[in-house]
Amino acid sequence: MAQGETERRYSPIIILTLVAALVAVLGLWAADKAGNQNSGGSAGEVVATSNEQFEWKLVTTWPKNFPGLGSAAENLATMVDEMSNGRLKIRVYGGGEIVPALGVFDAVSQGVADAGHGAAYYWKGKVPSSVFFTAVPFGLNAQETFGWLHYGGGLELWEEAYAPYNLVPMGGGSTGVQMGGWFNKEINSIEDLQGLKMRIPGLAGEVFTAAGGTSVTLPGSELYTSLQTGVIDALEWVGPYNDRIFGFHQVAKYYYYPGWHEPGSVLEFIINKDSLAALPLDLQAIVRQAARASSQDMLDEYTGRNNESLRELIEDHGVEIRRFPDDVLKALWMGTQEAMQKLVAQDPMAAKVYASYSAFYKGVRNYHHISEQAYINMRDVVLEDEDY
Repeated sequence: MAQGETERRYSPIIILTLVAALVAVLGLWAADKAGNQNSGGSAGEVVATSNEQFEWKLVTTWPKNFPGLGSAAENLATMVDEMSNGRLKIRVYGGGEIVPALGVFDAVSQGVADAGHGAAYYWKGKVPSSVFFTAVPFGLNAQETFGWLHYGGGLELWEEAYAPYNLVPMGGGSTGVQMGGWFNKEINSIEDLQGLKMRIPGLAGEVFTAAGGTSVTLPGSELYTSLQTGVIDALEWVGPYNDRIFGFHQVAKYYYYPGWHEPGSVLEFIINKDSLAALPLDLQAIVRQAARASSQDMLDEYTGRNNESLRELIEDHGVEIRRFPDDVLKALWMGTQEAMQKLVAQDPMAAKVYASYSAFYKGVRNYHHISEQAYINMRDVVLEDEDY
């Protein structure tokens, strides 16, 4: 018999044998997968997916449904619910509903809540290096900070800093460059800061105190009354969008810029490590991606809404915009360098983060000098004072 005839005779048999083997393998795989989904997997086994439903509590440092800052947590909850088809539901609580506004870190660390939303520099007393993950005076802006976090090693350092507290941090939004704050007197020189009580947290608070003022940390819910009653003489909060809603223009006359203290304020989601690990892998991925999406959405919102709010503050409410004098900014810059050196000398983790942050800062500053900054400068030149 010819070779071609042999191949034609036995090929169907070989093909049928292979198909039968493949069906058997797929059947065993499907049965094993179904067993894992129904049982949740054996002890110590990571299950990729599960039909089990989960409910989380998320506490925030902001008032419930607060515009802008409070939107990230609500957006996260909505996205996770939709992306998981209801398998993970997150209930959001405002500051003071379950824990005090500044008790978020401890609540999530101890498992009182599964997640939290706030600003990392609020926890400077517990984690000195946390200031790098919100804002450094005269430091990276929002675009640059996210670049450092996601592509410069910053997120890994953040996770390392929070690991002792059983927390997993993630970016939770940004307000962009903030305003310099509300004052009831003009700031014409560094002497005008002497004895001034100002709500200004984080590393910037230390710089302000070193410059002769007194820094105070207060939650947002107490700011208006504190400024109105003289508990504080000045405050920084966010920018035109939130500041207008809080009505600070009713209790302060001057609105200063630039926001030297918070050039790109990044907020945070913190997740209890055990709560995250208890989720199937697909839900863990959903949480991470939803956090990143809601983080970008906040920056987009602030970019869109600050414009109209600033116009309203100036035109409808007569707010006087003032720029900090150069000598004041230079003095604050020098104070920042002193505070930074003190911080890194006292805390090894802060020194480690600073090395990464400063290396990225130098590189991105050089690049943005001929890209972002050069473009903005060029735009100002060609448009002059044209308003369009």
